[in-house]
Amino acid sequence: MIHSLSFRLLIAFLAVILVTIGTVFLFISLRTSGEIGQFERRGEEAHFARLLYSLTRYYSERGDWTGVQARVAEMGSLYGRRIVLTDEDGTVVADSQGELIGQTYQPPSSEEPLLLPALPPPPYPFLPSPPPAAEASGTVYIGPQALTDPTSPRFLSHSITQFIIWGCLIGGGVALAMTLILSRRILSPIKALTAAARKLGQGDFSPRLELKDKGEVGELARAFNSMANDLERAEQLRRNMVADVAHELRTPLSNIRGYLEAVNDGVMKPDAAAIKSLNEEAGRLAHLVDELQELSLAESGELKLACQAEDISRLIDQAMLATQAQVTAKGISLSADFGEELPPVNIDSQRIAQVLHNLLDNAIAHTDRGGSVTISAVRQGAGIEVAVTDTGEGIPAEDLPNIFERFYRVDKSRARATGGSGLGLTITKRLVEAHGGTITVQSQPGKGSRFAFSLPIAS
Repeated sequence: MIHSLSFRLLIAFLAVILVTIGTVFLFISLRTSGEIGQFERRGEEAHFARLLYSLTRYYSERGDWTGVQARVAEMGSLYGRRIVLTDEDGTVVADSQGELIGQTYQPPSSEEPLLLPALPPPPYPFLPSPPPAAEASGTVYIGPQALTDPTSPRFLSHSITQFIIWGCLIGGGVALAMTLILSRRILSPIKALTAAARKLGQGDFSPRLELKDKGEVGELARAFNSMANDLERAEQLRRNMVADVAHELRTPLSNIRGYLEAVNDGVMKPDAAAIKSLNEEAGRLAHLVDELQELSLAESGELKLACQAEDISRLIDQAMLATQAQVTAKGISLSADFGEELPPVNIDSQRIAQVLHNLLDNAIAHTDRGGSVTISAVRQGAGIEVAVTDTGEGIPAEDLPNIFERFYRVDKSRARATGGSGLGLTITKRLVEAHGGTITVQSQPGKGSRFAFSLPIAS
């Protein structure tokens, strides 16, 4: 659970949510506290100015503090603070709470004393000028405003803080719920991919992902489907290869065994004809084994090449000469087209001769009497392109993607006259790629085929 992707996504989203909410809460709290603090200071200055003005005016009109208790109590209720007024001797003449009248007052450190008639320096737009009268004498002590007072800026700040906290909690809860929903939605295709991959690992190549997502997850699903198709195709080719190898080995082995049993039973005599037939079947087996070994070396990258500068025109002439008997016997024409003098190519001459031989054999086998086979070689950029073109039966479009696969034959009859072992084109492709080149095929049924491969020019 701890190592699951869903848990880690949840923790990551939760961390982002907490950091975001905490940062917002911190900035809002600091800004709100600063603004409310300034508002509180301005409000206190205005309240204190009004208080001093009212008391100074009261004393100016009456000449003493008689009856001032009602005024002080009213102001204490209005401002939400405890107000204590003392005369010049320090005796309490008025207390907004009515508890200390007549007593000598010892103010606590939290109360702020204001001397009368200590009006703040004018001008004050909100205060009229006090009338001239006797000077008031005394001290006003103002206590702190109660936090529970709804008119207190501190109460407002506390309320705003609580509101922000509740908002953060609610927002965090909603964000967490959305995170759970989104994480499940994000992980749903991942879980489907995991289940499909598990089935794929168990040999079931049928699972496919049907996702309409156009983002990275959809691209991953499409890549998985492509991989599953390739694996299914590779598995099918592997099964076909096993069946083809068994077939290719069974036929000569059956022939050899039949000859040997016939000789052993006395049905046949071990004469020259029987020994020649046995030798041909053994040669066919040896050739198939050699092809399989060569293909294995080429596919594993262990094929040894003795590359040097060679004249490709000479190799083509030699390949044409080697196949002249087949061409004459079948009644087709074989020609070469070089166009211009070609530079040397950096190749292993024996391997490229094998490539030419395989392509010529393939072209001759699929070209009917009266047809033609042409070998051309032209320079293209930093390489030479060699092409073998025939006017034979061609290759169906559905077979072209598989033409270079092992044991794949367009002729499903397995007749060796046309089908061969099914390894020639595969080995040809691997040999060309081992030289750093590429091989392509173009074909139209009934019109012929063109196999072209590239070779690097010797530096």
